[in-house]
Amino acid sequence: MQSVNETNEPLVSVVIATFNMGQYLPAAIESVLAQTWKNLEVIVVDDGSTDDTTQQMEQFEANGLVKYFRTENRGQPHAKNRGLKESGGHFIAFCDADDIWHPEKLCIQIPLFENEKTGVVYSEVSYIDQHGNEVHRSQPYKRHSGKVTQQLIMKNFVPFGTAVIRKECLTKNGYFNENLPMGIDWDLWLRFSVDWLFQYTSEKTYLYRVWPGQMSNNYRARYKNAILILESFLNKYPDEIPKNLINRAWADMYVNRGYTVACREKTLKEPLIDIMHGIYLDFNYVVAWKYLIKVLLRRI
Repeated sequence: MQSVNETNEPLVSVVIATFNMGQYLPAAIESVLAQTWKNLEVIVVDDGSTDDTTQQMEQFEANGLVKYFRTENRGQPHAKNRGLKESGGHFIAFCDADDIWHPEKLCIQIPLFENEKTGVVYSEVSYIDQHGNEVHRSQPYKRHSGKVTQQLIMKNFVPFGTAVIRKECLTKNGYFNENLPMGIDWDLWLRFSVDWLFQYTSEKTYLYRVWPGQMSNNYRARYKNAILILESFLNKYPDEIPKNLINRAWADMYVNRGYTVACREKTLKEPLIDIMHGIYLDFNYVVAWKYLIKVLLRRI
């Protein structure tokens, strides 16, 4: 049940799904508890960790704001959904167990829900390495606000941990797809975008940790799941995207997969097949031709 404190702040539920992140998890929780926004709860779902996560969570046993649920290992979508179902807030936010929140995050983002049609508010992100040192990275994607389905079909430009959602989004558009091991946030944002507006703030409210063991480094699995997500969305919402943009989205998918494989594995045949398929789907896609030239000239 949603609660409102003496300052009339609506309750925000913060979901942290974790698996073998004992070394980073306490810092993530502390960063949420350090919020200037005080009416919050932290829901930690341990997806069957085998490290020292249970011991690390002992320091929060006396804190009434922190709820800890230990489950069998069933994957991150199931763990996140468990956290969502345990949430009592009108708004729900996320923090990955190896990342950090800025202390003003909720005070910056919650006021941007003034429009009742706004379902997701997200922000810019900073990067740190495995030791907490700042990492400088260029921003590859343009951010968007408003009705974003047509932009989102091309790129997942919403940094997951920065997002705060209205709980009604889950009621209307569903939870994380537990059949997807990766890309679950893009799948969720696409579904939300059909009925809700997105709002972006350029404030950096989230520190994303870049380290060697991340799941996101598995680029082949990432593209495999992205293809499933795109296909599923277009089948379910055939009238949301114009035909020319559908072709461009598929072209972009195959071209980027081909170029990524070429860069990572220094191979030629498989990347060329993907890039040429992208050109077949959208002959006027300039990016495809640029990548084709780079691969052929081995400038990767």
